[in-house]
Formats: sequence, structure tokens, C-alpha cells
Amino acid sequence: MMRSWQFWIRGIILSSQSNPPRFIELLMLGIAIAMLVLSTIFPQEHAYMVLGLSLVVGASLSILVREAIAPSHQSRVTKITALLLLVISFYGYLDLIHHI
Repeated sequence: MMRSWQFWIRGIILSSQSNPPRFIELLMLGIAIAMLVLSTIFPQEHAYMVLGLSLVVGASLSILVREAIAPSHQSRVTKITALLLLVISFYGYLDLIHHI
């Protein structure tokens, strides 16, 4: 059990050291997923939805800026995914404003 935890912790440390911007974007998207899950569990609490969508927008913009500065080998797919996340997030904001 302990070796499994050490494997994951070492993997996280290595990932954060090899490409810090991508690690932060992944962390932001992970927290956004958790917030959006909480917003579906507690639909009366709009703060979870706003925080989750804000994290998605921030991570998407960070991905687009990173790809503009230093394109990766999957630049087109990454940019399309980030733009799709932005569109979905803005639709989520509009839907939230409509329901409030």
C-alpha cells in the first residue's frame, strides 16, 4: 500500500518538475471537475458552479497562451479542446445567469 502511494507521489513530483504550466492546468481542471460535481449534488449552491466554470476558463486560457508561446506536437488538438472548453464554460455562465 505504501509503495503505491510513493509511486503516485513521485509521479506527481516528477510531472510538476518536468512541465509546471501543464501540471497547474491539470490541477485547475481537476479541481474544476470536483466543483462541477459538487454543483450537481447541491444544485441550490451556485458558488460551486461559478468556481468550477471560472477554473475551466482560467485553465483554457492558460492552455491557449502556452500553445501560442511554445506549440507542442499536438497543438491543433490542444487548441480545439481548449476552445471547446471555453465555449462550454460561457454557455454554462449564460445558463446560470438565466436560472438565477
